[in-house]
Amino acid sequence: MGMFILRRLGVMILTALCLTFIVFFLTNLYPNLEKLAKTQGNMRMTDEQVESWLGNRGYLQPLPVKYGEWLGVLPSKQIENADGKLVGRCLDPGVDPADAPRFCGVLQGDWGYSTVFKEPVAKIVSIRLALTGKLMFWVMMLMVPSALILGVLAGMREGSRTDRTLSTVAITTTATPEYVSGVILIAVFASSAVGLKWFKGTATSAMESANFENFFLPVLTIALYGMGYIARMTRASMAEVMTAQYIRTARLKGVSFPNIVMKHALRNALIAPFTVIMLQIPWLLNGVVIVETLFNYKGFGWVLVQAAGNNDIELLLGVSVVSVIVVLITQLISDIGYVYLNPRISVS
Repeated sequence: MGMFILRRLGVMILTALCLTFIVFFLTNLYPNLEKLAKTQGNMRMTDEQVESWLGNRGYLQPLPVKYGEWLGVLPSKQIENADGKLVGRCLDPGVDPADAPRFCGVLQGDWGYSTVFKEPVAKIVSIRLALTGKLMFWVMMLMVPSALILGVLAGMREGSRTDRTLSTVAITTTATPEYVSGVILIAVFASSAVGLKWFKGTATSAMESANFENFFLPVLTIALYGMGYIARMTRASMAEVMTAQYIRTARLKGVSFPNIVMKHALRNALIAPFTVIMLQIPWLLNGVVIVETLFNYKGFGWVLVQAAGNNDIELLLGVSVVSVIVVLITQLISDIGYVYLNPRISVS
């Protein structure tokens, strides 16, 4: 198992480097840099002024050099601008160039400075990631148990009325986009007498205090959309397990149906849904943009939209790094969990 994890970590690091380089390349295309120069400088800047602005700040260096500096594996160069001042990634305001560190990239914890929020990228990402993490926690607490119960109940007796009813519910929730279900829930709960009594809070206030009143609607909106997919996967896996030979043998031996489900079928039926559940974490991290916007919840997805819409290159890169790390870690956990759940797989 140890060698398996080490191999997976090696693949993860290589994948992270490739993905971050691709994102770095795309965000540092010249049209983006030109837009950044005009946004931070003057929208009426000429092409020569744009070149000068970018050159004085190190944006026109070769791409591998810029990527190495941003990553923190190459020393940051100090460039003399048109005013005769030295500028560079490691030169913060008020710091003597002689005392500035040589390396100041992602590996050193320096993720750059946001041009929109005027704050360090690491600080912004950590705050917004914590807010979305709080939202993700309650979504998973509602979505996963509900989906598994629906899927198991539907798959226990394939083709029955219960199976058809629960499958219809699962398909309906998955086929309904978040912006539709969110608007419907707001109209039903936030405008009705019951809603005004029980749901007085808002998702904005949930950023300060997580309680039932202000978290219920956004959590329910996200959970309904993801729940159907997990339920359908669980139902298909459960239905397949219930037709296996060892289940038929258990029935012929007179084992009660509840014991067959709980002791023999359930564990094997949860192998496939486990992988799907782990894939929901990256989706929740980046895919809740619509819900966060709808309920004015300024989390990780909201920051992603702000960074992309305002061409905040450093912040966009920071968000991308976190997204890549989360995806790779969840894949590693999924692989390890799959090995433990499936006794037919051995790791040498």
